[in-house]
Amino acid sequence: MVAATGVVAALALSAPARAELPALPKSAQVITIVDAAGNLALTQKAIENYRKDHPDVVSRFVLTKAPSPELPGKIKAQQAAGRLDIDMILVGPDGLAAGIEQKIWEQTIPQYTEKFPNLEKNYLPGAADMQKAFNGYGVVVNYYPSGPLIEYAPERVKNPPKSAEELLAYCKANPNKFAYARPANSGPGRTFIMGLPYILGDKDPKDPINGWDKTWAYLKELNSCIEYYPSGTGATMKEFGEGTRDMVVSTTGWDINPRVLGIVPKSAEVTALKGFHWVVDAHYMVVPKGLSKDKLAVVLDVMAHLLKPDQQAYGYDEGYFYPGPAVKDVPLSMAPPESQEAIKNFGRPEYEALIAGAPLERPLDADKLVAAFRKWDEEIGAAKTK
Repeated sequence: MVAATGVVAALALSAPARAELPALPKSAQVITIVDAAGNLALTQKAIENYRKDHPDVVSRFVLTKAPSPELPGKIKAQQAAGRLDIDMILVGPDGLAAGIEQKIWEQTIPQYTEKFPNLEKNYLPGAADMQKAFNGYGVVVNYYPSGPLIEYAPERVKNPPKSAEELLAYCKANPNKFAYARPANSGPGRTFIMGLPYILGDKDPKDPINGWDKTWAYLKELNSCIEYYPSGTGATMKEFGEGTRDMVVSTTGWDINPRVLGIVPKSAEVTALKGFHWVVDAHYMVVPKGLSKDKLAVVLDVMAHLLKPDQQAYGYDEGYFYPGPAVKDVPLSMAPPESQEAIKNFGRPEYEALIAGAPLERPLDADKLVAAFRKWDEEIGAAKTK
């Protein structure tokens, strides 16, 4: 495990090692879950299964969505006012890191480890590594190798780029035809900026402030031929599907799912640039500080339920976070028939070889990720983010 630094280390020292596990309540609770990662596509059926199986514990779930960059500030304000109305958050590394910086999350592990026996042993290796990345402030619920991949329209891009240099040359020769979304609110966007230091051979891929000289220079040069940065990945895929963009940054899931849904043509292709490393990604279940014991008990029980193999099988979805399950021994054959059909028709056989053949890298630690987002927002996207 990488030693915690900065924000994470300070918070780790301040949190209790173990806490008493609260008992499930005597009356059914209304539990509000906010999705800031698009995770409900992978977990909503499993969440509803919990309510069906435990009507004495949960009367209903209120499921809402919120933009990841805005959520930590909203939760912190509610906590300060003593009026927290959010019980659990589904979030990616971006929102998790921002919330750690603002000290709004419970350190679920090791406080409530007994609720999750053999947690790391049950995870796939990449998911176990992602669980270590944020010092227990979230619990991994879904995992995928992610990207960064370059997705393109073969009928418009006859010679797809094979290297970062060729991508830049294409962008300059075809202004406004390449796009990626704001990294602070986009899985492919953040994966792209974290993957570039490996592709470009930067000094220290884990240090965006002192080790990314080549990456920041490259992003600034790329900026000259990018029209604007959408606030989320969905907009880049819509524009790609409509033909406004010929090439976008993608991941395994963002490649498969929009083609399943018909947002992007099935004919779209993907490529990996020379020197490619996977920067893996995960979604986390996070508990805000300030829950009552009754609500906390239910939320922890829901989290444990979502890690059961039969519930994890819903994570295949329609390829949105491909493959999706975070725990071992959840083959595609366990997934619902519609998931199996989607992967069969829109998955890519070459992904298996690419996953096996390229290095898997953990994303930046929380404080470094926040610093990278801030620098990108200030120096790259400031005038062009919509």
